[in-house]
Amino acid sequence: MPQVTVTIAGKTYRMACGEGEERHLEGLAASFDARIGDMRKAFGEIGDMRLHVMAALTLADELAESKRRMEAMERETASLRESTNAGSAEREAA
Repeated sequence: MPQVTVTIAGKTYRMACGEGEERHLEGLAASFDARIGDMRKAFGEIGDMRLHVMAALTLADELAESKRRMEAMERETASLRESTNAGSAEREAA
């Protein structure tokens, strides 16, 4: 199993990942590190653990919002399909 070394908030972590997932994991770590850096600039030195938790919660919130939006789009798509199918059925009947 491949391993990568990532740095988050100045600390280095060695992590295992699936074959071919190395760059993806490195990108995720870099994104998380950038988020912590942004929060550190905004809130100052409030402690690494608090910054990590705040960054994780903001990412979880963004993920939850994305899921809500995707579910709404799936419902809208299903509704549009139903309308299209009903219209096709009406045209065939005519």
